[in-house]
Amino acid sequence: MKKVAMTLCMLAACAVWAGAQTHARARRFSGQIMDSQCATQGNHNAGFKMTGTHTRKDCTLACVKAGGQFVLYNARTKTTYKLDNQDEPRAYAGDNVRVLGTYDPATQTIHVEKISRVR
Repeated sequence: MKKVAMTLCMLAACAVWAGAQTHARARRFSGQIMDSQCATQGNHNAGFKMTGTHTRKDCTLACVKAGGQFVLYNARTKTTYKLDNQDEPRAYAGDNVRVLGTYDPATQTIHVEKISRVR
């Protein structure tokens, strides 16, 4: 009976440890808050013409209003990350930022914990 109880305890401990290992850690991502349309081009050039805007912020907001989504675009790596939170990025439209969150590679989405401007 003691061996069975000890085995069950060990199995439970292993299950808890394995669960802790699969929990994603928050990490920092950097780039510009853009709209999904302009991010595919890597810039706002076409967006400026289509929306009649002249700033990254205005272009991003106009394109999101037209059906796009806020994304994080890293120009250095040419990587676009979807953002699960579509409310918080509005305040940072067109800005260079750091995003703290966990990344889901299956959906290429950052689960946003915090966004801050890069000065």
